[in-house]
Amino acid sequence: MKKGIIGILLFASIVACKDKKEEVQASSAVESQQSSKTDLFNGENLENWTVHGTEKWYVEDGELICESGPDKEYGYLATKQSFKDFELDLDFKQEADGNSGVFIRSSVDGTKVSGWQVEVAPPGNDTGGIYESYGREWLVQIPDEKEDILKPGKWNHLKIRAVGDSVTTWLNGEKMVELKDEKIGAAEGSIALQIHSGGGIKVRWKNIKIREIEENN
Repeated sequence: MKKGIIGILLFASIVACKDKKEEVQASSAVESQQSSKTDLFNGENLENWTVHGTEKWYVEDGELICESGPDKEYGYLATKQSFKDFELDLDFKQEADGNSGVFIRSSVDGTKVSGWQVEVAPPGNDTGGIYESYGREWLVQIPDEKEDILKPGKWNHLKIRAVGDSVTTWLNGEKMVELKDEKIGAAEGSIALQIHSGGGIKVRWKNIKIREIEENN
């Protein structure tokens, strides 16, 4: 009987050690992934970004703010660096009219952008969907039942994964859309934030981080 109890205790100890080892390995993997992320916004200035158009882009209390100017036109803030395959994480808070967006694999000429926009818009307007400007327009809109995932006037977390011809978006931890597109897959370019035309727009951004990844990951 004692041998049986000892055997059970020994087995339980081995299982516990294995579980602990797996937990440590998983934690290390997460920490490694976090450490491989690069801050695109330093919280102090617009270094490594380029302003396109006459709308307002400025830093306040460690946050990046886009705001409509007197011209009430389109405006963009684009990274000077180009990116191909990546995971992008950022937080945004919409104030006033929050009609904006995050462009991937894009280029900007004046205020004409070529690329693909992950929508950031007021409630009921497909935040997290993917739009092609000056081209095919909406490629994929979010399901109606996901419209309430956006938190108006509060901080929201947006994640974008672009690898090859596949793009997936998440809003506040919920998957919004997934798209495969050869045209997107062939492109490479800047990350760009948008101010929509029309005036009255103000959006705050922070924690803008990117992790470049291998296509087979």
